[in-house]
Amino acid sequence: MSKVCFVFLDGVGLGSPGPQNPLSDPDNVPFLSQLLDSAPVTGLQVEQPGLLFRPIDACLGVSGLPQSATGQTALFTGVNAPAVLGHHMSTHPGPTLRAIIAEKSVLKQARDAGFRPLFANAFTKGYWEEITQGGRGHSASTLSAMAAELNLLTTEDLARGRAVYWDITHEVGPALLGREVPPPIPPEQAGKNLAGLLVDFDLVLFESFLTDLAGHGRLPIPPSQVVRTVDRFLEGLLGSLQRDATLVLSSDHGNLEDTSIKTHTRNPVPLLVVGPGWACFKDATAITDVTPGIMAVLQDRC
Repeated sequence: MSKVCFVFLDGVGLGSPGPQNPLSDPDNVPFLSQLLDSAPVTGLQVEQPGLLFRPIDACLGVSGLPQSATGQTALFTGVNAPAVLGHHMSTHPGPTLRAIIAEKSVLKQARDAGFRPLFANAFTKGYWEEITQGGRGHSASTLSAMAAELNLLTTEDLARGRAVYWDITHEVGPALLGREVPPPIPPEQAGKNLAGLLVDFDLVLFESFLTDLAGHGRLPIPPSQVVRTVDRFLEGLLGSLQRDATLVLSSDHGNLEDTSIKTHTRNPVPLLVVGPGWACFKDATAITDVTPGIMAVLQDRC
């Protein structure tokens, strides 16, 4: 059995090289560029033992721009959520999508199959206060964890290095949302912390929407800085990942790869797989193939 670290980066597509695409500058992604022998751009495909990188479809046969609620539901369940609704849906899942997640969440599938899943993100007291006051709804990732009846992690877990914050370094979130979190840490340390969770769990999911906020121009830092943070995070993660673990990284829709616009794109999104379970994704063509691939890795069906 190969354990799985599933990293979800919100709003990351594969676009053409150029100043509008911070992912295309090797200086922003030195680790990924060395790993893939190229910056992650349109058309890049790598397939070799232990390493797979390819573009996968996030549109799923539905017109319009892909959105978060349907894209994440598809990514975390393997169900073509926009086709079920007949359109793409933004922000938080509604009743139909919540029902799909409650039944098909990859974390629930893993738990029901006898594996030990974990949602690695830390939740602050401020988050739960907003939920209680009706100021926000749960994202697809949080609903996926709830479907598996998992204990959600706290800032106390974060302080012990047993969780990861959505902004990776604890620097952007507090200023943006007014949250109280432990002092900042380097991106590499956040990656090491995430890798360490696989000692006790078989499937660990981490979500960062820092990338999507950068693509929408909603951060006080430039997109290039966000991309460098993610690159360093992945370097720390892969440098610490145990040999029986497979990294699976993907996204729900394009956005960050084209900063000349502030909307999502119809570009394909990346699928990066590093580790012994890479062959389970050789036939993946769309975000609906990610959850089945993860379950195949856990169950040694590659």
